[in-house]
Amino acid sequence: MKKLVALLLVLSLAAALFAGCGSKADAPAADDGAKKVKVGVVLVGDENEGYTYAHIEGLEKAMDKLGIDKKADAVWKYSVGEDETCYDAIADCIDQGCNIVFTNSYGHQSFAKQAAEENPDVQIVAMTGDQAKASGLANFHNAFTEIYEARYVAGIVAGMKIAELEQAGKLTDANYAADGTVKVGYVGAYPYAEVVSGYTAFFLGIKSVFENVSMEVQYTNSWFDITAENEAAVALMADGCVIIGQHADSTGAPTACEEALKAGTVAYSVGYNVDMLNVAPNAALTSPTNEWAVYYEYALAAMQKGESFDTNWAEGFDKEAVALTKLGPNVAPGTQEAVDAAIADLKAGKIHVFDASTFTVGGAPVTSAFATDTDGDFVNDADEAIIDGYYHESYFQSAPSFSLRIDGITELN
Repeated sequence: MKKLVALLLVLSLAAALFAGCGSKADAPAADDGAKKVKVGVVLVGDENEGYTYAHIEGLEKAMDKLGIDKKADAVWKYSVGEDETCYDAIADCIDQGCNIVFTNSYGHQSFAKQAAEENPDVQIVAMTGDQAKASGLANFHNAFTEIYEARYVAGIVAGMKIAELEQAGKLTDANYAADGTVKVGYVGAYPYAEVVSGYTAFFLGIKSVFENVSMEVQYTNSWFDITAENEAAVALMADGCVIIGQHADSTGAPTACEEALKAGTVAYSVGYNVDMLNVAPNAALTSPTNEWAVYYEYALAAMQKGESFDTNWAEGFDKEAVALTKLGPNVAPGTQEAVDAAIADLKAGKIHVFDASTFTVGGAPVTSAFATDTDGDFVNDADEAIIDGYYHESYFQSAPSFSLRIDGITELN
């Protein structure tokens, strides 16, 4: 009997060990040498706002993969303003034992920097920021994706749709500007480099497959305002724009396009951050998205290993840090093949989004443009960014810096 009990005990231990080996690939065990990480997350919105939802989703995915408990090992701060309340939120995360804190809005950056200065043992990451390198702080970081690549490819999707509409005779005189170009609209949040870089990349993507196009940009002066974004899209469509792109965080513009399409207006949407097919099943063509899990996994894994990580981080299709959502049912034939080819060419360095030979400013070629603002006046004055014939976006800093107003694009406000 003792032998039988002993045998059963051995078998039980073996089974437990076997089960433990099977789960280790999914999450680090407590004694695998990984350092304890507690994460602070300071968010400008919540799960109802597309940009923040993408951050939440990406961070949770990374934490699950690395075995970091989303509740016990994290402090979540939602809808934190770009003001002193941001500093208070970061400070509270640190008081609760967080050794790394992420903020996700550019307006959080100055408060993140202050917290980094006062807490040298805590790693602070200002997503979309641009001051980490200049600060000289070892514990202050900036991160963004090379979303301009995805916007360029989304432009190809839009350009192919325009070509299809024109060839089918579905465009009217109202869809053409006085110079004969087809009108495209864009709902932008603010006239910042991040937005300018994005709409320019989208425009150049369109022009790569449909040259005869112009763009009108309508600003809402808010990152998230579903009513203002809807109204901006309506105004652009009333002016004859057939495609509405966006760098704004709600479903306002896609919803407006869907309603217009149902009413007989030729109007299609290219969204941002999330798949818009739920709200615009006929009008949505695609959305460029940030795959934030790629960065969060990189930074948190470094923390677990006790290693340093980049002061500035920016990656694109090459590291699968950006993507397009599922193509809508009304994209032009051959669109998926064109998307796949463009992504392959971007990865191979055959396409450079801001190729200086593809645009002009004031009718003249651009041979010089700076990437860095050294004095805080929002005018880039250092770091020559046009190298080898193209503007090197997110090369000197994580955040987009391209702010040239190229010909063919008009800012309405």
